[in-house]
Amino acid sequence: MSSVPDRPSDSEGVNRPRQDTPIHLLVPAPFDTVSGGYSYDRRIVAGLRAAGHAVAVVELAGRHPLADAEAETAARAALDAVPNGARLVIDGLGLPAFAPLADQLTARGAVALIHHPTALETGFGADVREALRAKEQALFPRMARLIATSPLTAARIAEDFGVDPARIGVVEPGTDPARRAGGSGGPGVAILSVGNISPRKGHDVLMRALARLPDLDWTLTIAGGIHDQVHADGLRALQEELGISQRLCFAGEVPADAMDALYDRADLFALATHWEGYGMAAAEALVRGLPVAVTAGGAIADLVPVEAGIVSPPGDLVSLTKALRRVLFDAPLRRAMADAAWEAGQRLPRWEDRASAFHAELERAA
Repeated sequence: MSSVPDRPSDSEGVNRPRQDTPIHLLVPAPFDTVSGGYSYDRRIVAGLRAAGHAVAVVELAGRHPLADAEAETAARAALDAVPNGARLVIDGLGLPAFAPLADQLTARGAVALIHHPTALETGFGADVREALRAKEQALFPRMARLIATSPLTAARIAEDFGVDPARIGVVEPGTDPARRAGGSGGPGVAILSVGNISPRKGHDVLMRALARLPDLDWTLTIAGGIHDQVHADGLRALQEELGISQRLCFAGEVPADAMDALYDRADLFALATHWEGYGMAAAEALVRGLPVAVTAGGAIADLVPVEAGIVSPPGDLVSLTKALRRVLFDAPLRRAMADAAWEAGQRLPRWEDRASAFHAELERAA
């Protein structure tokens, strides 16, 4: 990691980064974690480096976002190691560990990258969510700038956490060009759900909804690494309880090339999420022309045009079941939705310009 001379503080005593200094991304370890948020971070880092910017990734040990002593120690060590004057970017998942260092973050013009506030994470108890909210309400306004991954997340940051909207930027995830999905070939409907195994993704809701449609020919593949072992064990038990073991496959953490094959062989994408900061998996489905069945948890519903899929209220089992019955039963409707999904997918942002948009937001913080 190269050393950069200190920049004189401005009139308010804030030590701001220069435009030619390196960027340091501080993010909970491991950086190769398979998730939408980490994928976004990796693509932004790769794009910045390709554009000639020096980027160092600093992996934070410990537990996040429920920061333990190891996490707070790692946060302090990381902050001490980053040269004064460098661009300091902290992934929101690791930000709560910096709560004792708020004054230093302000002094160094730190930027926060917020996929979604950790206080909105489903699966935590009310007391834990309130503790996280208190930390985020204290930290968010102290940052030089916050970069959100969707307009909805940006709005929530401003409304719920007391941040001036003028200090919040939006850089949505990109997509890569992809060929149109070929589908399963029938006779049934192959449903693909992509999301880590955690309560927020709502896989249990999707499973219960589909179990109410035993008369229809469907199979479900859930692709995603285990982020909550207790929840994963519960889903396995639920699979048996609902009697859908022969129709459901937990694919686990899937590498990129195998994921492409799963999308290609699917007839429908479904995700009953409680909250998404953006909805990268749904965007990948649209790019491939897959009709989409989702719940309106967070920003994901904003991605899906009415003609391209169905959107139900989060956690509403009755509504989701009815919507799924309609789209599973009606093959011509699925084909029309697929055409609309393909058209919508071609209008989504591409990764090739995301890094430049991200860097522009960093410059607004300087």
